[in-house]
Amino acid sequence: MGKNRVRVRRMRRIPRFLWATMACMLGAVLVFPAEAAAQTPPGTGGRQAEFAAAAAEFTVPDSVLLAVSYQETLWESHSGGQPSTTGQYGPMALTKMPGDAADAKGDDPSPTQAPDALTTAATLIGASPATLTTDESANIRGGAALLASDGRSLNHGALPSAVGDWYAAVAKYSASSTRDDAAQFADDVYDTIRAGATRHTDDGQTLTLTAQPGVRPDTAALSELPLTPRPATGEAQCPRNLHCDFVPAAYAQNSSISDYGNYDLADRPNKNLTINYIVLHDTEGSYTGTISLFQNPAAYSSANYVVRGSDGAVTQMVPNSDVAWHAGNWYMNMHAIGIEQEGYAIQGATWYTERLYQSTARLVRSLANRYHIPLDRQHIIGHDNAPSPTTARIPAMHWDPGPFWNWNHFMNLLGRYTTPTGTQHSKVITINPVFARNIQSVTDCEQNTPVAPQAASFVYLRTAPNASAPLFNDPGLYPKSSPGTPGSTCAADWGDKASAGQQFAVAGRQDDWVAIWWDGATVWFENPTTCPTATPTSTLVVRPKTDTTPVPTYGVAYPNPSEFPSDIPAAAMTPLPYTIQPGQSYVYGGVTPTDYYYATSIDNSVPGDHTDVLGTTKYLEIQLGHRIAFVKASDVDVVPVG
Repeated sequence: MGKNRVRVRRMRRIPRFLWATMACMLGAVLVFPAEAAAQTPPGTGGRQAEFAAAAAEFTVPDSVLLAVSYQETLWESHSGGQPSTTGQYGPMALTKMPGDAADAKGDDPSPTQAPDALTTAATLIGASPATLTTDESANIRGGAALLASDGRSLNHGALPSAVGDWYAAVAKYSASSTRDDAAQFADDVYDTIRAGATRHTDDGQTLTLTAQPGVRPDTAALSELPLTPRPATGEAQCPRNLHCDFVPAAYAQNSSISDYGNYDLADRPNKNLTINYIVLHDTEGSYTGTISLFQNPAAYSSANYVVRGSDGAVTQMVPNSDVAWHAGNWYMNMHAIGIEQEGYAIQGATWYTERLYQSTARLVRSLANRYHIPLDRQHIIGHDNAPSPTTARIPAMHWDPGPFWNWNHFMNLLGRYTTPTGTQHSKVITINPVFARNIQSVTDCEQNTPVAPQAASFVYLRTAPNASAPLFNDPGLYPKSSPGTPGSTCAADWGDKASAGQQFAVAGRQDDWVAIWWDGATVWFENPTTCPTATPTSTLVVRPKTDTTPVPTYGVAYPNPSEFPSDIPAAAMTPLPYTIQPGQSYVYGGVTPTDYYYATSIDNSVPGDHTDVLGTTKYLEIQLGHRIAFVKASDVDVVPVG
């Protein structure tokens, strides 16, 4: 467009209720398009200044140093002098010698970790390794010194001259053992440099990496590294840009043909046995220990994939066509792919590394595209969001990946952002606290100890619109003999916690509080005007067809008993203890298959074995509470709400 033909456009008026949301969202992980990031002024002072000073001292481009740290730790320095459980220290994720990175079970650290990065970095800056574990400025200087040292050694003794010429040094910093994995890390770093990023860290600092969309990395320089190609693993069903091996879980008999482990053969997604969900777990153990566990047929558990925390490496253990045993609900197993992520739910961010988030997101995007799975929080769920098949099993349902899994960040990596689609007084909201500013206190009730307050993905739900009101008592979790018992701050008490990305119908508002329909009841959460925890949304909801009859909810969608062949026992299906009362609404998640996959022997010798029984009753998925559920379509109406 010529400079004399500029058209002046009047800016659209931004609704008042969005200003607070936009201001508060400065605390979220924001990866801007190149144009937006280019206009964002860099942060000043604090950690931003430490990066700038270290970059200048060691003549490393500021953008390279920032992007490496972003891909390693999201610029966080939350360890307090202690290593993460993947053995890394500080914003630059410097790894100490093998042995210190061993996990709680005593397994050896990943062979792909740098053998002595912390000590090497300390030597380069003339400090002790201990200093780099507690002093974040020294940690950043050490990371810059490592990059500069590698840059010289890979560039014939001279520092690389342009930002794109640091590609090989960045790849070496990843400490990856294969060329493919090192290149993937370097590609991610340069994607960040081109796009730019702004983030508000957990300790209240705002850092900015200004976009440089024109940077082109010298990928040919990767040949300077003595790396081997990734071994061919033709059986693994993974995207090409992901390090993914195949190690089969046990499919072996124990005491009899009906006593076997650890999954069932199937032919998904053919016929009605579609793949509609991806369930994210954490291992509650080490990566290697989990792989070993799934190779033991007496474990009676498995998952399709396991992801390592230190470098995001993935091992597939059950083919996608087969049914892994992971969700605690046979119907969900039938229609889901399970992904175990190395970590402990109660330890939160010390395990959930950025490289784990990135790898899991790549895997989920690929699987969702292949099997046409919606990228929303009713289909990309945690183990804690999977419904219980019966009332009796509710208290035993798992709660991983837990309150400290950053759902907003993960969904952003999938290309799904929570943005307003409704008005200020919308009848539906999306739970959307800013992770870094949503500091919550929980209790490790299994160990009877408090957990340090930290960033979390949930909001507490109370019985009235004030902070002193009791937390909601989930009727499935607590005994009916004590219905007045309040909910708890236990991390495992998912009944009083709504997670980021979940959507609910609004039941009322009072000051800074919003009421929602939840598990058949009315609950309240705080939604401050200054920093909202919910986003107005327009979507579809289900409502009871009549004004007098409550609607039962279910944790499975099985055929009616009369629809089972004579040689296949009918699967039990009973309502959950939650009912949709007249006048209530719940967000609609789509039609779900009505079927039951009968698999009872390892050798297919039982009559009717490995048969998918189809039903004619139509079921709909809903976001009932913390967990999804199903209702009969004949009991409800589906209506749009904005």
